[in-house]
Amino acid sequence: MVVVMAPEATQEEIDAVVALVRSAGGDAFVSRGVSRTIVGLVGDVDDFEALNLGSRGGVLQVMRVSAPYKLVSRQHHPARSVIRVGGVPIGPDTLSVIAGPCAVETPEQTLEAVRMAKRAGACLLRGGAFKPRTSPYSYQGLGERGLRILAEVRQETGLPVVTEVIDPGSVDMVASYADMLQIGARNMQNFALLQAVGRAGRPVLLKRGFSATIEEWLSAAEYIAQRGNLDIVLCERGIRTFETATRNTLDISAVPVVQRLSHLPVIVDPSHSGGRRDLVVPLTRAAIAAGADGVIIDIHPEPKTALCDGDQALVESDVREIADAVTILSPLMGRTLTMPVRAGALPARAA
Repeated sequence: MVVVMAPEATQEEIDAVVALVRSAGGDAFVSRGVSRTIVGLVGDVDDFEALNLGSRGGVLQVMRVSAPYKLVSRQHHPARSVIRVGGVPIGPDTLSVIAGPCAVETPEQTLEAVRMAKRAGACLLRGGAFKPRTSPYSYQGLGERGLRILAEVRQETGLPVVTEVIDPGSVDMVASYADMLQIGARNMQNFALLQAVGRAGRPVLLKRGFSATIEEWLSAAEYIAQRGNLDIVLCERGIRTFETATRNTLDISAVPVVQRLSHLPVIVDPSHSGGRRDLVVPLTRAAIAAGADGVIIDIHPEPKTALCDGDQALVESDVREIADAVTILSPLMGRTLTMPVRAGALPARAA
């Protein structure tokens, strides 16, 4: 069961609902989005119905939700959500391009990659300072030094920063630099991390796990929402199948399926799904045609020297193709290509 608070509901009214639910032996989790506040209830539904919560001050609606992922479900919020990252909208009416280097290596490499990203139509900067890899001998990222480079490049280019966080203990540090926190595929079911980013006051980009079902993916998003954060963007990045011709198999059907089940935006990662530079542009076109709300793409000025995933990084000629694809296909899908918003200071985190 969920309680939808009115837009004008006061904190005192929200606290009163939470206190009433807990007095009946249940628990309540307050989740705040850009335009609404939801209180998710845990416990006996019959006990909650006896509380007559719909009559409480500030309550707009009380709903039963049968889906296991209640807060991110369209059952209680039929309209699809728009999530804003540093002023940049991601949602059903726009197409948002997130691009940059898979891994931050040097200030020069990162800045040039982001300049290329802007030429491709990017409105958000992606870059990895922490790189959890299959092999412990692979490049693991620059850590906080990489975060500082991303912050400097944001000042130079105006693009808000999307970067990965890999453990609960570093969430506050990464959030102090980033406009959006990314949860990678390997951490999709790291529940302690999901709860930590849910409390961090930053929008979250949640990638689908290698072998995760759609229900498991949405349930992972629910962990974030339950801890107070509804500003979540889902990313389909390919799943592991028997096929070996590509790095992963892009589940393009996940885009319309998830959009039917959840109000959260859904974007596609054509770089990690295909794993090859020559597949990124075709998969980008497919993602846009399937109705994705955006794409996240790897770009590198010198892919042959890249310390991470150079085989899938785009070069300048590909950048022009991506720019053409997003410019031409966006209006055909009834969308506006999201333009960069000059980033100022890092926005304050939500309370």
